[in-house]
Parts: sequence; structure tokens; C-alpha cells
Amino acid sequence: MTSSGVATTFLVLLALAVLIGPWTLGTANRLDRLHVRTDAAWAALDAALARRAVVTRAVAAVCGRPELRAAADRAERSARADREAAENRLSALLDGLDRSVLEPELAAELSDAEQRVVLARRVHNDAVRDTLALRRRRSVRWLRLAGTAPTPSYFEIAEPGGDVEASALTQRVSARVVLLDAEDRVLLFEGFDPTRPDELFWFTVGGGVEPGEDVRTAAVRELFEETGVEVSGDELVGPVWKRHAVFAFDGLNYAAVEWFFIGRVEAVDVDTSRFNEIEQRTIRRHKWWSAPELASSDATVYPVQLAELLPGALAGWDGTTRSVR
Repeated sequence: MTSSGVATTFLVLLALAVLIGPWTLGTANRLDRLHVRTDAAWAALDAALARRAVVTRAVAAVCGRPELRAAADRAERSARADREAAENRLSALLDGLDRSVLEPELAAELSDAEQRVVLARRVHNDAVRDTLALRRRRSVRWLRLAGTAPTPSYFEIAEPGGDVEASALTQRVSARVVLLDAEDRVLLFEGFDPTRPDELFWFTVGGGVEPGEDVRTAAVRELFEETGVEVSGDELVGPVWKRHAVFAFDGLNYAAVEWFFIGRVEAVDVDTSRFNEIEQRTIRRHKWWSAPELASSDATVYPVQLAELLPGALAGWDGTTRSVR
């Protein structure tokens, strides 16, 4: 290369640095502030949950309900990975509590503690949403502007309603299919809760078991309705996993048990024309994910452990149904 060519290249690189440098620095600083905001929101949520546990123990002492105290203790001691399940178990017990037996001051304190948890969770999830939105930008990923900061995650906890009937947990049994293609990629849908449209998440094929249905039959039916793929029950492997989850969706709180099967297809054009009304409104798109893509993604995926479990599922099933998150 001639000296003039070298000079030209240098000037081009210098111009790019001048243009891109401030944007890169600004984006990195913004991302850092978002991570700080998320950490602060989690600290506030943790404090709200701790206060609820303290008030719950006082309620347990008054009502003679040792199971309430045990649930509050378990929730406080749980590691972050198990915290949602423990806090939701406590929520379910509090939902069933007859509050008419409490002194008005204690009942009011419990209600206040619960509402503070609701508000803190919403603030936390808003912070997580904004942080994930920036982290998912292609330029941010390419330049690795997130550094070594851990990927934040939503905290899903059922919210109490205005009355006992509204706040009761709806029991739901679901059959789900981890559908794999010839390249060992898994099919996931991206959707959202109608009450929180900005909080996007990915999930496997599947849905609720209908009355009189067994879970394998439901898995076959859901697979056809959501993708157009027709298989027999014998072609589905499993159930390989079982997941207990408490979550809110479209204004209702659910206590769900999900059974996961493995299905395989060589090649398929996913047909979503049979989506029901709520699926049409809340599912944005679908995508085939490889195990490495899942492991490196900041996206919210359910089940949470899918990235770490998928390699084992590809290796074959040993006949044991394992509990997953």
C-alpha cells in the first residue's frame, strides 16, 4: 500500500473513531446506569419482601398458623434462583388467610406490606425491561458494552387482587413440547402479558390440558394447533421435565404445573393460523434457537433453565422426569 493509501486509511479510521467513540461511551455509560438502577430496584424489592415476611410472622403468631411462619422463613432464606417459588408459596397461603380474625391495625399493616411488594416488583421489572432492551441491541452485543455485568431477570410473583375471589390462584395443568428440528434447534414463540406488553419473553409450544385429556394427548393437540405439525403420542419423548410456576397473565394469577415432552421434525413451515384469539393478540413471532444461541442470549426464556437443559435433552432421555425452573 502506498503512503497516500496508508494516510487515507488512517484518516478514515480516525473519522470513524471520532464518530463512533462518543456514541460508544455514551451507550456504555447509559447501560451502566441501567444496571445500577436494576440493582437498586432489586434491593428495594428485597426489602419489601423482607418486611412482608416480618408482618407475616406477626400474623402467624396471632392466628396460630405455624405454616405461615415457616413459609415466611423459607422465603427469606431462599437463594435468588428459588426466591420466586418460595415467595409465591407464601402469597398463596396469605391469599387463603381469613383476615377478619386479625386486629384492624395488623390487617392494615399486612395489606400495606403486600402492596409495597407489588409496587417494588413493578419498579424492578420496569428497570429490568429497560436494561434488557438496551442489552439486546445488536451494536451493544457486538461491542460487548455490557461487559461482565450479569443479565438481569424479571421477578414473577402473583399479585393480590382487590378481594379474595379475584386474588385466588387459578390451577392450571399444561402440556408443552420442546420441538427440535434437524439442526437440533428448538422452536420458541415470543409473546407478552396483555397487562405488561413491554415485558417480552420466549416460551415453548404448548398450552392448557382440557378436561378429560391426558397430558400426552394435550401435547399432541397443542403442537398441531400452534405449529401445524402432526405427530402421534408415541412420537413424543417424555415427559422429560416438570415445572411448577406461579405467574400473572391477563389479570389472573395462575398456579401452573407444566409437563414437557421432546418432539422432532426434519423440516417444517410453522403454521400459526390456528392460534386462538389471545394467542393472536399476544404472540409476536417465532424463531428456531440453537443451544449456543440460547446460552448467549439476554432474552427472557421459559423455562428459565432451557439453555442448560437443552444439551442433555439432545443427548437422549434416560426415562426420569426432572423438576425444572
